[in-house]
Amino acid sequence: MRRSHARNQSKSKSKSTTSSQKMDPIKLHLRSNSRSTALFSRNPRQTKTLPSFIAVSIAISLALFVSVYVFLLFSNDSVKYSIIIDGGSTGTRIHVFRYNVGGDKNPSFDFKEGLETLKVNPGLSAYAEDLEGAANSLKELLEFGRSKVPKSQWGETEIRLMATAGMRLLDNEAQERILEQCRKVLRVSGFKFRDVWASVITGSDEGVYAWVVANYILGTLGGNPLHTTGIIELGGASAQVTFFSSEPMPSEFSRSIKFGNYTYSLYSHSFLHFGQNVAHESLRESLIKGDFSPAAESIHKESYRDPCTPKGYLPESSNLSLGSKIEQSKYVSEFQARGNFSECRSAALMLLQKGKEKCSYDRCYLGSVFMPKLQGKFLATENFFYTSKFFMLRQKESLSDLIMAGQHFCEEDWSKLKKKHPLLNEEDLLRYCFSSAYIVALLHDSLEIALDDERISFANQVNDIPLDWALGAFIMQSTTHSDVQHTDWITNIINSDSTLFSIIAFSVVLMFAAWSISKWRKPKLKTIYDLEKGRYIVTQYR
Repeated sequence: MRRSHARNQSKSKSKSTTSSQKMDPIKLHLRSNSRSTALFSRNPRQTKTLPSFIAVSIAISLALFVSVYVFLLFSNDSVKYSIIIDGGSTGTRIHVFRYNVGGDKNPSFDFKEGLETLKVNPGLSAYAEDLEGAANSLKELLEFGRSKVPKSQWGETEIRLMATAGMRLLDNEAQERILEQCRKVLRVSGFKFRDVWASVITGSDEGVYAWVVANYILGTLGGNPLHTTGIIELGGASAQVTFFSSEPMPSEFSRSIKFGNYTYSLYSHSFLHFGQNVAHESLRESLIKGDFSPAAESIHKESYRDPCTPKGYLPESSNLSLGSKIEQSKYVSEFQARGNFSECRSAALMLLQKGKEKCSYDRCYLGSVFMPKLQGKFLATENFFYTSKFFMLRQKESLSDLIMAGQHFCEEDWSKLKKKHPLLNEEDLLRYCFSSAYIVALLHDSLEIALDDERISFANQVNDIPLDWALGAFIMQSTTHSDVQHTDWITNIINSDSTLFSIIAFSVVLMFAAWSISKWRKPKLKTIYDLEKGRYIVTQYR
């Protein structure tokens, strides 16, 4: 019985054990290949920190990238320099511009504090037979430029030579010879220079640049075209007329420029040979050749009677550059200074209207050249201003006042004029009779501006800033560069500064490192059956 009961108990235990093994679920034990179970027990926490580490790395990288972009937009202004050399008819002037460029790449100009200039005489056109002299005339200007620009910025400071009417009077070959001599000096100046940056600009360009700087200073550039102010320049060799016009124009006289949200349709033309000095020389040449008659019975064949020269003046053949020596000698011996403003005005008008019979347009105010009717306000600059200043006229003085001042000057005896103006060069003093009459003939008799018209102001500066076309050229070039830079902000970020690019590169490397670490540290699991223990276990490997 006992053996039977024992066998039964044994069978019963065996069945329960077997049943237990059948009924219990499989238990998977996680075992690490590492030496310590303590390390194994920290694995769950480690797998949680890795995604967090990756997220933080990505966040830092994005923050760095955003910081770069914000820094580019709102970083402190950087100071830059630019140089333009104005090759004028009477002299060569260097303009050194200092300006700020903000993070948005928009240049900020301060022409009161950020402009330095120096002029040397004579102009480049005077060196047509002395090419070495043309190059030497730039050396003093370049020394001045180097003294105004920090040496560390010489290499990135652009320098341009822009010659005007004096050079335009020369033939193309003579122009190129002078320019090439200038290029040789500019190439080794230390500044940033390209050969194409030394050129003779058109009269139309000169007029547009003058219009740009005038309206920039007045605050009308970038606004309604109807509120802009036109420019009438009277230089030494040419006169420029530029203004906004709503009239249809032939393409050769029309210039379209865009600034801000507005596009301006401008009339712009340069009247070569109509500059004050060249016109005065033309008058003398006509007198020497004997083919000029400014007014009925004012000129006798037996003598050269000049209505634009104050009485008592005696010319010297050494001061004459026109005609043969025989003609010059005869001119000096038979010259008579009449000092008559009205006759001088008539003579000036004949010069301005020469060739008008060839006009092929509805109307021609000056010679045979097209011009629409003047529209809006105007600033009369350069020799207009110098003449009005000499006669102590106010900026808004009428042409009637200029007529009175010119009449008094022309009829004054030359000896008395020299005593009144002892510090003024005689050749310059002599011109004011002609210039006063020439201005009236140009503005009133030709352009039909009323003698009491208040639309015209004589000025060479506005708000203490000079109305120099070179400033307009600088504005156009700087804003054009700014527009180009705004087209691709990603390129701006890369090209703006090596430090900024380094920050971006660092963020990329950081993200790659985070990804690599996550791949290296993340455990890989596999399930195996342990024959010794008779159960399944989960183990990890790298």
